[in-house]
Amino acid sequence: MLRTKPIKDVMAQSEADGSDGRLGLKRHLRARDLTGFGIGIVIGTGIFTLTGIEARDSAGPGVVVSFAIAGVVALLAALCYAELASSVPTAGSAYTYAYATMGEVVAWIIGWDLLLEFALGAAVVARGWSGYLAELLGLPTAWFGEEGSIVNLGAIGIVLLLGVVAIVGIRESARVTNLLVLVKVAICVFIVAAGLFFVKAANLTPFIPSSQPADAGEDGIKQPVTQALFGLEPSVFGFVGVLSAAAVVFFAYTGFEAVANLGEETRRPKRDLTLGLIGTLLISTVLYIGVSVVLVGMVPYTEIDRGAPIAAAFNAVGAGWAGVLVSIAAVAGLTSVILVDLVAMGRIGFAISRDGLIPPAVARIHPRWGTPYRISGVMTVAVALLAGFLPLSALADLVSIGALCAFVIVSIAVPILRRRRPDLERPFTVPFSPVLPIVSALACLYLMLNLSVETWIRFGVWMALGALIYVGYGYRRNRLARGEAATTEPAGEPAPTP
Repeated sequence: MLRTKPIKDVMAQSEADGSDGRLGLKRHLRARDLTGFGIGIVIGTGIFTLTGIEARDSAGPGVVVSFAIAGVVALLAALCYAELASSVPTAGSAYTYAYATMGEVVAWIIGWDLLLEFALGAAVVARGWSGYLAELLGLPTAWFGEEGSIVNLGAIGIVLLLGVVAIVGIRESARVTNLLVLVKVAICVFIVAAGLFFVKAANLTPFIPSSQPADAGEDGIKQPVTQALFGLEPSVFGFVGVLSAAAVVFFAYTGFEAVANLGEETRRPKRDLTLGLIGTLLISTVLYIGVSVVLVGMVPYTEIDRGAPIAAAFNAVGAGWAGVLVSIAAVAGLTSVILVDLVAMGRIGFAISRDGLIPPAVARIHPRWGTPYRISGVMTVAVALLAGFLPLSALADLVSIGALCAFVIVSIAVPILRRRRPDLERPFTVPFSPVLPIVSALACLYLMLNLSVETWIRFGVWMALGALIYVGYGYRRNRLARGEAATTEPAGEPAPTP
């Protein structure tokens, strides 16, 4: 279970483009496309909802600091991703890095974990997209709302539509994503510029409200793991509230690792992957902080609306016309999140299937589109069913715990790979290694421990299901177990068993 995948095999797979019969993806993407994909998945639910919720319930105006803390933790993880992605540019990102450094079983765990993160993320956002569209166009909530509906047709429709875009081609996906990113970034800049005229200094005082006891009832499996372990008195606001809010708003930064999944489709991966990862985090953090400053400055934090905080803030200051632009930005923003989630899932599933941990037949590349169309199609249908029939708000924290778990593995993988392969070319290196990667891993672990016991239980159930699949199929039937070489496997066909 601890056998590792040779780096030479990883590089052979990443360099294949399908022209010589090997499983490989076509290289179309540039740095600006990668940054577009990254911003497309990061700027979404967090900037339109979490800002107001955490400001009102946990941190007050100090939510600005919460976003900064979460951004720093995400940037630390991004630096680790950048070193690994530029050194080993391949599909699968954290899954492949773990396979090459810590062993097969760890790789399977993280691959299974990433599928959970992106699938639930896409499904949750699809339902949110449907709700925003219903509010914008006055559509019936019975078919487009979150409550009181049996099936959410809007969520199913958008997932299937974007699934087709993801399957038809990576260039088409990049063009759609870049267009949507331009729309929502422009409106985010507008929100900051227009909102500054309505900011009142009185609304920013006190910047971090005094700590106070939390509402009763947040105990049992609903309480954070840290509280359950150490018997801490639950509280909100104060610096403890700021840190708790940071753990929640970290959800807003999850997904940037999707950029690392596109290494095999990048023209100059050793340069562009680093630019795409770090550029995504820097731009997103600046926008998050700017919007949160404007929001808490426009209205008192106790009066912020939980459902549509930004639009409601403009309504409160007599600029309701801006609410329409905010709704348009939300629809565009959530659309790009769903699309990049679907693209990322296809690449992770492709990497796992190519290694034989799930049936290799689903990793077939379409001869014209150059995409892993079978696994992408399966993932699209699964997400559409989840989004259409299950209210997933209670499971949203699983997205955060899945991402943080991946970040811990990636951070640890950096010093391990340096020790095992000091000769490997590294176009980008994490400074102060191994100190900074260790700090990154500990910071991510700390945020994981601030999630609820309930979330950890659900995460454990998903991991147990993955363990059954690995033991029942992947452990004996994967390519390393059968001694196959990455350089000889024909496209779509498993090599004969020795």
